[in-house]
Amino acid sequence: MTDGTAGTGSRIFDAHLHIIDPRFPLVANQGYRPEPFTVADYRARTAALPVTGGAVVSGSFQGYDQSYLLDALDRLGPGFVGVAQLPPDTGEERIAELDAAGVRAVRFNLRRGGEHDLDALVALGHRAAAVAGWHVEVYLDARRLPDLADRLATLPRLSVDHLGLTAEGTPDLLKLVERGARVKATGFGRGDLDVPATLRAVARVNPDALMFGTDLPSTRAPRPFADADVDVVREALGEEWAGKALYGNAMAFYGVDG
Repeated sequence: MTDGTAGTGSRIFDAHLHIIDPRFPLVANQGYRPEPFTVADYRARTAALPVTGGAVVSGSFQGYDQSYLLDALDRLGPGFVGVAQLPPDTGEERIAELDAAGVRAVRFNLRRGGEHDLDALVALGHRAAAVAGWHVEVYLDARRLPDLADRLATLPRLSVDHLGLTAEGTPDLLKLVERGARVKATGFGRGDLDVPATLRAVARVNPDALMFGTDLPSTRAPRPFADADVDVVREALGEEWAGKALYGNAMAFYGVDG
């Protein structure tokens, strides 16, 4: 693996990972229930990577029970933050409680249901921003953005998972980046994208927008994360922009101290 990016060495902030601990409830989503992937599994899988922290993201298969997330953050320790999945009517007290435990964002899974509740979810996003300064993360096919972008763009801070998944949706994704959205450089095997070209296109609009993540354990992905995906980022973006995408951008966006 090549070494070094400007100002960050070879450090990685893993902006998108999942922990699947069978001690906590799992909800079959569209018939799918994932295999376990514990904190110990994550540590072992990333042992060869210079991961210094990351964001544990709640999946559709975890429903609204965030007990697993609080346990994972406690086990992972400093440098790791959480992205919660919450019902639209979540109140200020619960948001503040989760913030104190290390949660820094709320996720809207619009790809696997939830789009019909978008107005209520956006209201939740505004409430979470006001109470705790959280941003919103959305999982969607970027081809849906013409119908959704105006409502999503009202949120104070927003990121889109997995490069928006589809080449057809990339122009609309770039328009959203122009409006301030960030983009997870994750799930390279999930969509039909030319990944290096998409990375460069997003970075040209805003070099602070891309945030790399492993997407481990790559649930339901046709092609799971490979360590060589880190080199894809470095080779596509060059030293300065890759340093931002692999480490600096997400550290700043999640408010994690370096």
